[in-house]
Amino acid sequence: MGNKVIATALPEVKLIEPEVFCDEFGFCFESFSTDEFTDDVAPGFTFVQDRHSRAVRGVLRGLHYQVQRPQGRLMRVAVGEVFDVAVDVRLNSPNFGKWTGAYLSAANHRQMWVPPGFAHGFVVLSQAAECLWKTTEYWFPELERCIVWNDPDIGIDWPIDFAPTLGTKDAAGRRLYEAENIA
Repeated sequence: MGNKVIATALPEVKLIEPEVFCDEFGFCFESFSTDEFTDDVAPGFTFVQDRHSRAVRGVLRGLHYQVQRPQGRLMRVAVGEVFDVAVDVRLNSPNFGKWTGAYLSAANHRQMWVPPGFAHGFVVLSQAAECLWKTTEYWFPELERCIVWNDPDIGIDWPIDFAPTLGTKDAAGRRLYEAENIA
């Protein structure tokens, strides 16, 4: 298929850049292949659910994760642009509390693999964005946790010069060292 797998600051988090075929009529690319994903990105994972969300400029979602039944997420943007973030919340990890981020957009076609054990969030940079992601575990609202987006102990450098719009769950996020983390 020709996908390029790009390392990030966190070894388990990967960026996937597809080979895009363009002509005067548009473009085409393969957004997912089980064989290539398990060979080149994350062996041993299967996806059980696809999700689709839409948000407007300035909305910040996250940092979300699930305890007991952690989810891996393969995230991409079909419309617009977001800055996507992963934070290691595994207590036994040497990278606990560290983050990495990347711009995902309809124009660059990139995807980010966020493995189980990582919190995930994004901020919408375009007028609107539609995000698509696959998950390795079903969503269980009672198991979902949220770390506050601007926790100084994590220090995410969000590329924004405005106060983001937060939903109730995101505004009530806890700090990393107060949150229930994954053993």
